[in-house]
Amino acid sequence: MDDPTASDRPTAVPRAGSPETWLASTIEDVVDPDLKICDAHHHLWDHKASTYLIDDLHADTGDGHRVATTIFIECGSEYRKDGPVELRSAGEVAFVARQAELSRVADGAEIRGIISHADATLGADINPVLDLHVELGDGRFRGIRHAAAWDASPLIKQGHSAPPPELLRRDDVRAAVKALGKRGLVFEAWVFWPQVADVIDLARACPNTIIVLDHLGGPIGIGPYKDQRSTVIASLRQQLVELAECPNVVVKLGGIGMSIYGDGWHRGETAPTSDQVEAVWGEQIRWTVEQFGAERCLFESNFPMDRVGMSYRVLWNAFKKSVAHASEGERELLFHDTATRVYRLDDDF
Repeated sequence: MDDPTASDRPTAVPRAGSPETWLASTIEDVVDPDLKICDAHHHLWDHKASTYLIDDLHADTGDGHRVATTIFIECGSEYRKDGPVELRSAGEVAFVARQAELSRVADGAEIRGIISHADATLGADINPVLDLHVELGDGRFRGIRHAAAWDASPLIKQGHSAPPPELLRRDDVRAAVKALGKRGLVFEAWVFWPQVADVIDLARACPNTIIVLDHLGGPIGIGPYKDQRSTVIASLRQQLVELAECPNVVVKLGGIGMSIYGDGWHRGETAPTSDQVEAVWGEQIRWTVEQFGAERCLFESNFPMDRVGMSYRVLWNAFKKSVAHASEGERELLFHDTATRVYRLDDDF
């Protein structure tokens, strides 16, 4: 797992010119540039085919929006190549901690939190892995993600951790998630929309652990779900209404630049505008905030994954336009304060 899989790695842009040229085809003024932001979801990696490191992150976060802090989310990068298999993901923690220290002393957004991978099927035996991640995280380790995204269709690439179906319903996984809660750590859930019911069961079984649902609940729009957006959203909403009854669950609002969501941004001759993005996703974002409340929702860039679909400036402009009706307090929660609380960025671990 030294590399993210094809489903997790930014794909080549199928158009004339470089990705940078394409992104630069749409330039906008920054909306509400003084609004403080914690970008609650981004990745870093250094691979032969693709590199995204602190300088790249700062180029994006420094492009006009007031991004103060960020949260790194695991992506299978820089794993150890030997030693016990269950400890190899610690290599990613050490790698990101070094990048985070660079961000602290540089002029730009600081990586304040690290969500790593640990094998949740270890159950209660996950604790020694967590101990190592705490040690290597240099005070920034805040929880784990064991990606559970799975679909029966061969047209849908599974999550990079190669999860089996119904991973989140396993007793050993629930034991691991409960162990996280005892430490004040979070469990990050990346699932496709038909699996939100699994997250509901997990949240009910582990009420003392904060569970973060990634990317609006995974309303993918490819494979068997191509051109089925209204059906997908209707089914997802039914599940999210039930999930909102679990007070230990928060939802990330993002992932909307990924090609697997089926919007085809990456195929356009020019990059989309924030108005175009808001027209597609604004209603679902607002609906989700209505169900969970601003204190249980947080915005995320999912960069560089979402960079396939739009620029960082356009993405955050679209987010701001999506909740332009919200009160000042609600916007502060959605863009910064909820993330700071959920990931306990002001706490020393």
